[in-house]
Amino acid sequence: MSTLHAYVHVPFCRVRCGYCDFNTYTATELQGFSQSDFVNQFAKELELSKRVLGSARHLESIFFGGGTPTQLPASDLVDVLRLLDDSFGIAKGAEVTTEANPDNVDGFYLEALRRGGFNRVSFGMQSAVSSVLETLERTHTPANVPKAIKAAKEQELQTSVDLIYGAPKESMDDWKRSVDAAIELETDHISAYALIVEEGTKLARQINRGELPEPDEDLQAAKYEWADAQFAAAGLTWYELSNWSRSKETESKHNVAYWLGRDWWGYGPGAHSHLDGERWWNVKHPSAYAGKLAEGLSPEADRETLTELQKFEERVLLESRLATGLDLSIIENKDAVAGLIADDLIDAKAAFQGKLVLTLRGRLLADLVVRRLV
Repeated sequence: MSTLHAYVHVPFCRVRCGYCDFNTYTATELQGFSQSDFVNQFAKELELSKRVLGSARHLESIFFGGGTPTQLPASDLVDVLRLLDDSFGIAKGAEVTTEANPDNVDGFYLEALRRGGFNRVSFGMQSAVSSVLETLERTHTPANVPKAIKAAKEQELQTSVDLIYGAPKESMDDWKRSVDAAIELETDHISAYALIVEEGTKLARQINRGELPEPDEDLQAAKYEWADAQFAAAGLTWYELSNWSRSKETESKHNVAYWLGRDWWGYGPGAHSHLDGERWWNVKHPSAYAGKLAEGLSPEADRETLTELQKFEERVLLESRLATGLDLSIIENKDAVAGLIADDLIDAKAAFQGKLVLTLRGRLLADLVVRRLV
């Protein structure tokens, strides 16, 4: 029986960061939707999912993302988790994660999460340098990150931090300070993402007007290489292009499920779902989402059935990102594989054993690797 995973999208933020194009809303953008009604709306979508899924498959992982899930009271997140458990059952040893802003959690909040069934927290650190956070329009205080991590560890929660590199005006020294600060936290997991300037964001407009410089791709590559070396020296191993873990047990099982094309149901405004090659996504705005549910309708905005070609291309795109590699038996173009070995983009020894595993150079040019294969 295939695994099943749940994603809960909490689309609320205190302020909108200039680089962010996620489906998230501040209090003044909710058009009558109340954050306090989130659990009730979730429960309605949950009933729809139960009619589709039945009760045969337990949940192997649950991830609360956003937005900022910790904008809601801890009791709301625990109520959502309880409803999922009552409806499907949570498998023994399942990973239950929430993203968190280091400024709006404390020991009492984290204790409530742990008592309610959460076992992992991912903190949005982004940078340890105030000027970089200001450019990104992040509002948290750098000093609160170690406090939040300490409080989470006291509750025996697994911990992770997210970093972003390549912000306009971020120097290599700035990045080194952030990496060193993240390592000093001794978390179980670190994610480090290159900043992508998304069209339509405030940051894109600032760059287009010449107010801020574009990210330097060569500098971003140098930052990735430096961080990878530092993480390795600190006992963190890369298992996906942008993710490093202290052990196999502390890898993000939920994200690995995405990269392996597993089934998941995404709850909440704008959330995406995937079941057996069928993919759909919800309407984005919370008020539109609530309106559909009030009429007894699915909040679905649209859907697609993946073709065999799409399934192949997505498998290559996603599994090639993993340190465990892509099964080369699905690749017909053996000349392309030979070329990737010759260009030091994939590991030759792994390839001879039937796996496509990216070298460090290949990780920096992962998009090129995929284009050659598909």
